[in-house]
Amino acid sequence: MINTTLCYIEKDEKYLMIHRTKKKNDCNHDKWIGIGGKFEVAESPEDCVLREVWEETGLKLNSYKYCGIVTFVDQEEKETYYELMHLFWSDDFTGCEKLPECSEGDLEWVLKSKMNDLPHWKGDEIFLDLIDKKTDFFSLKLVYEKGNLTEAILNGKKL
Repeated sequence: MINTTLCYIEKDEKYLMIHRTKKKNDCNHDKWIGIGGKFEVAESPEDCVLREVWEETGLKLNSYKYCGIVTFVDQEEKETYYELMHLFWSDDFTGCEKLPECSEGDLEWVLKSKMNDLPHWKGDEIFLDLIDKKTDFFSLKLVYEKGNLTEAILNGKKL
C-alpha cells in the first residue's frame, strides 16, 4: 500500500493542476491531477502535502483543509494497485507569480468549470465536487478495472 497526498490549490475560481506528461511509466500519464506525491519516511499527511507542494510548485501553503481520504484501487490483469490518497485544499499560499518548471509535467491554473473537459481519472469528479461543496471530512473508495471506474463508495455507501 502506498500513502500519498493530493492538494487542490485554488485561486480566482481555478485549480493549480499538473498535466502529467514528463515521467515514463506513469500511471497518471497525460492526465491532469492536483499537486502531491508519496509520503517519505516518518512523514504525516500534513508534512507530505507541505513538502510536495513546495517541491512541485515553489508555493508555501499558509493554511489548508484536510478534506478526506480516497482509497484508490486499480485492478489490472496480474496485480492490484492500492493507494491511500490524503486530499487537501487550500486558497491561502505564498510564492512566486510565475510557475516553475516541474519534473512531472506542466503546471497550469485551470478553471474549475473546465476540469471535467480535461483527461483525468473519472473518480476525481466525485471528490472534486465534495471539495467544492466544502463537505465535511469524507472517506471515498474508488475501484477501477484497467483504468475504468467500476465502483465508488462514499462513507460506506455505494454511489
